[in-house]
Amino acid sequence: IPLAQAEEGLNIKHDIALPVSRIPGFVQSTDAALHAAFPGVRLVNFGHLGDGNLHYNVQAPEGADAAQFLKDREAAVNRLVYDAVSAHDGSISAEHGIGELKRDELAQRKSPVALSMMRAIKAALDPQNLMNPGRLL
Repeated sequence: IPLAQAEEGLNIKHDIALPVSRIPGFVQSTDAALHAAFPGVRLVNFGHLGDGNLHYNVQAPEGADAAQFLKDREAAVNRLVYDAVSAHDGSISAEHGIGELKRDELAQRKSPVALSMMRAIKAALDPQNLMNPGRLL
């Protein structure tokens, strides 16, 4: 699937996690919201559904300039998807963790207590900050 997407051009990728029971509702409502907000977008969903990990990717409408679509719409697409993830009790990151790209988004979506706990776990597992320095988890 990733190779086929690469041939189609740039896309907005989301590596999210949801309670397994919430995946169908998330996909149905988020697909509808994205199609309403961005007519013609193409959605590619796949992943490790048995444990709630979902790759939820958004491609520009067919024939559109993918680079321009990303430039103009990526922030709005991300906001819509991440709001839907939160509404379905999910996480904005699945098995890849939180790195530089999602650091600010995580700070907006998690409480200070949750963020502090995440930092404590990282410090306990990697006290010298050797594994992926600068990443939260």
